[in-house]
Amino acid sequence: KDDTLWGAHDAPEISDRLGWLTITEQMQEAADDLIAFADEVAAQGTRDVVLLGMGGSSLAPEVIRQSFGDQPGRPRLRVLDSTDAGSVRVVREAVDLEHTLFLVSTKSGGTIETLSLFEHFWSLRPEGSAFVAITDPGSSLEQLARERGFRRTFLNDPDIGGRYSALSYFGLVPAALMGADIKALLDGAQVAEQASVSFDSSSANSGLWLGLTIGELAVRGRDKLTFVVADPLRSFGLWAEQLVAESTGKEGKGILPVADEPLGEPQAYGEDRTFVHLRDDEAPDEEADERMRALARAGHPVITLTAHGPTDLGRIFFFAEFATAVAGWVLGINPFDQPNVQEAKDATTRVLEQGGGEPPDADEAALRALVDGLGPPHYLALLGWVQPSEAFDAAVAELRAAVRDATRATTAFGYGPRYLHSTGQFHKGGPKVGRFLQVIHDTEPDVEIPGRPFSFNTLKHAQATGDLEALRAHGLPAERVTLHGDDAAAALRSLSASIREML
Repeated sequence: KDDTLWGAHDAPEISDRLGWLTITEQMQEAADDLIAFADEVAAQGTRDVVLLGMGGSSLAPEVIRQSFGDQPGRPRLRVLDSTDAGSVRVVREAVDLEHTLFLVSTKSGGTIETLSLFEHFWSLRPEGSAFVAITDPGSSLEQLARERGFRRTFLNDPDIGGRYSALSYFGLVPAALMGADIKALLDGAQVAEQASVSFDSSSANSGLWLGLTIGELAVRGRDKLTFVVADPLRSFGLWAEQLVAESTGKEGKGILPVADEPLGEPQAYGEDRTFVHLRDDEAPDEEADERMRALARAGHPVITLTAHGPTDLGRIFFFAEFATAVAGWVLGINPFDQPNVQEAKDATTRVLEQGGGEPPDADEAALRALVDGLGPPHYLALLGWVQPSEAFDAAVAELRAAVRDATRATTAFGYGPRYLHSTGQFHKGGPKVGRFLQVIHDTEPDVEIPGRPFSFNTLKHAQATGDLEALRAHGLPAERVTLHGDDAAAALRSLSASIREML
């Protein structure tokens, strides 16, 4: 907890952001209470737990949900971190409100997406017993929970930033409620914590070694940190994206995390890549192992880490946090602040207040200019302001593979507004090598937000427009295309065909 490693002593967002280093000790003391609360909720017939949150409040729970899967006799966890009206409707229609517990999760207490989602579901079931708050002491959400009579309020250690909060109440409350083994998660985290204590030799300290390695490779131009993750932890990249991008992407420096990009042949990659292979030791995939060996033989740095199933996530979370902080030291930046995230929030507020029309869609000439000359060290980020779905994920994966294979350029993808709280910091604060393509799609009907002069789709469009303006204000090439029709995935494939012809 030596804050002077990253800046002056007692500097804000350094000295008050190191609580994650020892949070597992506090959480072990709280584990029995969390498990008892989860038992009580399940015994009362709760069928669904819906988490309303963004960024650090939602990504670790989503990874835990996907990794553990539904647990017998426990509520199903649903994570809602979208302002797309269709996404809100899907959750509303999937749950029985009388048997649903809502988690309102935000460190600051004032996150516009989270509070808008809360007001919507509160209007449908205005009973405090159906809501639980997870927040920092003294936040406006703590006061709101008191006023509305929430069932419980979990107050987190305020000395932990959102993206370092996986092993605090923000990650463990939803994990406990869905039936994940939180004691095993904490035990694994403590193993990682102990392995990161040694300072007599960097090779004896796993977290230190990993951070020094990815940091030094980034300094030498290998700054596209590409994750290849085996089941059942395949979703790990969702969380790692925010951790790495928001921690390191600032002051014109940074490491771009690349998750869920289809794995290609060695010749498809430029010399800006470093690969992290998170390998499941309990169910090894020989084909994947050989493909990683082929990448290494071709001269690409490949770091192989071993995982042991979902309960090993606690150990992996801690190692990743420790390594990311160390990589920040290598880059000479503060890994605990996010100086450019506020820009998009301010732009959203401005668009909502001023109104006005939508920015025009890119024509063929604008799209051609966007991809012309694309190649390392540049990357193409696809920003999807659409309802998340497996079908859309598949269409995105096809486009990403086509772009990479044609240009050797790295590709990234994020759903809005999720990515604003994740890779958005890197896009604006990191090296100016990104090119950005927004795709936006609406489904009807829209959903109103009680007490607000705007709907969910209006909010989504304001966020997308605000981010487009912020990217362009940094001199970055950014274009938008509206996807028409009922099928967003089919519309994206049609756009992809045009882009392929331009490459």
